Amino acid sequence: MRSSNPVIVVLVLVSLAHPAPSQDSNRQTPERASLHSKSSDFNRDIYYKNKLEFSLESGWLPNNIPFVFDFLVGSRFNAWPLHYTLVPNIASLRWHVDDIWGRGILRGNTDFTFSGSYTAIPRGPETRYFAFDYGIRRNFIQRNWRIVPYFEARGGVGNINAKEPYGVLYAQGQDLTFTLMMGSGARYNFNPRYSIAAGMTYMHVSNFYLSEPRYEDFGINVYGSLVGINIRLGKEKRRPDP
Repeated sequence: MRSSNPVIVVLVLVSLAHPAPSQDSNRQTPERASLHSKSSDFNRDIYYKNKLEFSLESGWLPNNIPFVFDFLVGSRFNAWPLHYTLVPNIASLRWHVDDIWGRGILRGNTDFTFSGSYTAIPRGPETRYFAFDYGIRRNFIQRNWRIVPYFEARGGVGNINAKEPYGVLYAQGQDLTFTLMMGSGARYNFNPRYSIAAGMTYMHVSNFYLSEPRYEDFGINVYGSLVGINIRLGKEKRRPDP
């Protein structure tokens, strides 16, 4: 019996050095709960209400097509013989107006854009177009996806150096013109501060028949690719899952 005493002492010491876990130790601390909430959907740190971003985009739109809403204005659905290529360069303030909400493929959030743009015209009688545009974009955000599809539409007013008053057939009839843009693509988020986006965009430029009857409103209708970068403005703002 005397020889077994050291073994008993060692077992007692080991049991004291490693006590059984208590009920309190199994509870999550606020830090652990926040980390768990964040890991459940990191997109809530990227898309949230009142987030502001600076966006810079550039496009190449060489494909000429008829005005897509010709059926609404009773016009002929055809493309004009004079072809254009537009190169829009757009600087925007992007304002996220809500948090992520919705279900299934419609889950996402919405942002508004307020933009100033300069469009170069390498093909066509006019050479440049300045405009102010307002837009709305719906981001379709799935849980923990870094690639987020979107659909957007923009409208605006601007100034073009119209050439139809100088005798160029199918050119623009007056300097005051209006813009309609629609497109879709995808955004890739590197982190909550930086992201890039790429997609296809349709762009319409015309004077909405304001120069008629003296000059016919032929308009410009083109589509092509648009790429851009988004940078968060201000400090990071984290949002846990609801």
